[in-house]
Amino acid sequence: MLNTYAPAQPASDTPAPGLSRRSFLTASLAAGGGLLLAVSLPRFVGEALAADGPFAPDAFIRIATDGTVTLVMPQVEMGQGIYTALPMLIAEELEIDLAGVRLEHAPPDGKLYTNPAIGFQVTGGSTSIRGFYEPLRKAGASARTMLVAAAAQMWGVDPASCDAAKGVVLHPASGRRATYGSLAEKAAAIPVPKEVALKPVDKFTLIGTPAKRLDVAGKVDGTATYGIDVKLPGLKVATVAACPVFGGKLKSVDDTEARAVKGVRQIVKIDDAVAVVADHMGAAKKGLAALKIEWDEGPNATLSTEEIVKQMAALATSGPAVDDKKVGDVAAAEAAAARTVKATYQMPFLAHATMEPLNCTVHVRPDSCEVWVGSQVLGRAQATAAEVTGLPAEKVTVHNHLLGGGFGRRLEVDSVTQAVKIAKQVDGPVKVVWTREEDIQHDIYRPYYYDQFAAGLDAQGKVTSFRHRVVGSSIVARWLPQAFANGLDFDAVDGAAGPYAFPNLHVDYVRHILPEGFVTGWWRGVGITHNAFIVEGFVDELAVESKADPVAFRRGLLANDARARGVLDLAAEKAGWGTTLPARTGRGIAVLFGFGTYMAQVADVEIGKDGAVKVRRIVCSVDCGVVVNPDTVKAQVQGGIVYGLSAALYGQITLKDGRVEQSNFDNYQALRIEEMPEIEVHIVDSREAPGGMGEPSTAGVAPAVVNAIFAATGQRLRQLPIDPDRLKGA
Repeated sequence: MLNTYAPAQPASDTPAPGLSRRSFLTASLAAGGGLLLAVSLPRFVGEALAADGPFAPDAFIRIATDGTVTLVMPQVEMGQGIYTALPMLIAEELEIDLAGVRLEHAPPDGKLYTNPAIGFQVTGGSTSIRGFYEPLRKAGASARTMLVAAAAQMWGVDPASCDAAKGVVLHPASGRRATYGSLAEKAAAIPVPKEVALKPVDKFTLIGTPAKRLDVAGKVDGTATYGIDVKLPGLKVATVAACPVFGGKLKSVDDTEARAVKGVRQIVKIDDAVAVVADHMGAAKKGLAALKIEWDEGPNATLSTEEIVKQMAALATSGPAVDDKKVGDVAAAEAAAARTVKATYQMPFLAHATMEPLNCTVHVRPDSCEVWVGSQVLGRAQATAAEVTGLPAEKVTVHNHLLGGGFGRRLEVDSVTQAVKIAKQVDGPVKVVWTREEDIQHDIYRPYYYDQFAAGLDAQGKVTSFRHRVVGSSIVARWLPQAFANGLDFDAVDGAAGPYAFPNLHVDYVRHILPEGFVTGWWRGVGITHNAFIVEGFVDELAVESKADPVAFRRGLLANDARARGVLDLAAEKAGWGTTLPARTGRGIAVLFGFGTYMAQVADVEIGKDGAVKVRRIVCSVDCGVVVNPDTVKAQVQGGIVYGLSAALYGQITLKDGRVEQSNFDNYQALRIEEMPEIEVHIVDSREAPGGMGEPSTAGVAPAVVNAIFAATGQRLRQLPIDPDRLKGA
């Protein structure tokens, strides 16, 4: 058995200080035979959490004596393709076939499975490839080196005279060969190399080639298991109703009629919700509908979107601001400007609407607790179960599953907390499933943003100053308080100046504190999804004010960024920028840098006389550094565009009388099949370090579409979702 892992990290969300940046390796004989290889590697410094100290990334590889290679996945699969891409990293350096890699979900263990890009066990922020690109390759290369050394020692030859291919060590001169499985135990006695050479990019045979997804077969034939698929002996199913007003509590329940429903077994009350436990979901839903519930709605019973926006507008002019970036002298540049352009942009609250509604199966026993769930933060799921039950963490077992969509919603554990509270009152295992209505009306939403801009232009139309104030609630203050330094939410201002080099720049942040019980969270990228829209919209305004072509104007602001100019020019070229379009059709562009990736999108958009918006075509160019699986990159672009376009056209969560007005896909609409635009993806051949691909395309589509709408109609939209009424007759 071959395991690769790094030195222990603390089982918390706080990165460990003081670890050496020096790489080291240790090896020993694993129980049951085989090689145990420990690999410690320098930390990959994340964009948001850059620090001096390193993190030790952890991942486990096992090579059994029968030659089976198992990768215990340190990250979770939610459609982004890492159950193929991460094994490709191992297979490339270990010299094995990708199809020969078996996968297992990693358990919650912050000591072994820390994400080196963030500092604890988490899947998010488009960090899976960025964080594990070098550690997993080095683990594979080290293991291969040791296996070759074991074979050379056995044969009495120089290791340099041996090769490795397809899970076999070869000695070409004598024709001898030995499988990895047969060498695993011998390799355990080989000194671990202090340094190991990784393949140069031009020697890759697997990385950079299109690889079929390893998880597709199970998803097609139904053998893939999501959290909602869990089946256990004696399993009951529950569904819930939580207080419709944030921060409200359960006051009373008349469950007489519900108990009469066939299949209903139990009514469970907790502080802010009630659950119906039944033999199956149909009975649980019918029982829930039969309940007569009275709520204590609390202080938020009259809360509305209008009230929240009014608060944010006041903060934008008078709120305490925290500086993010200051370059040059903005005030002096503004005073000397030939003209000043100002604008206010707004972005709505957004739900996640994952295809798999939230669910969690729990079995609480007197001395233990088991949880079956799909989560992006297994350690936090384990911790909340331990807290609710009063058990030590080691008595809580969490079984992770494939996620039917994460998008940041499964970075939260509120549904796990609720499920454990319910399960404490149920004898045996219970699967708690939220209905779609519960899912949308009790989501943890992307924040509302209210941003103000001011830019100075000289007589030639060149930008001399750029001022951006971001106003919004802080996710970081709640979710990662140790990173909420000096009141600045690093994510809220991510991309707040775009990829541009303004000579005089001032970006600051004003925190809006929402009422108690109303919580905002991550949403397939947050800061960049709002900042890309508003910055690219405002830059487009500046181009118009300067009477400049939008592409040429942006190119002038990117004089010192070759990669950003590269994707800008590539997208414009492939989209046919400057060519004639049909009547009532416009073409818009947007460029961004986020998650280590450069991207540009061009949208061709047609506007009907009734104001209806039809996105005909999206051309996307992407420079994400070294590409592991180009098929996955294209799929991520396509999926991100669908998600982002859905939000641009339809997405908003609104409040009235303290309640979320949207409830299902009829009024929280997703893009329909017939609305799908043609999408072209062009990938830049790059040797730079890998960037993330889970979120950038979601952020880039809205500004490209809105800028195209302006090109077609002359109507500048500074608020999403797109309002067709604004475009009627335009």
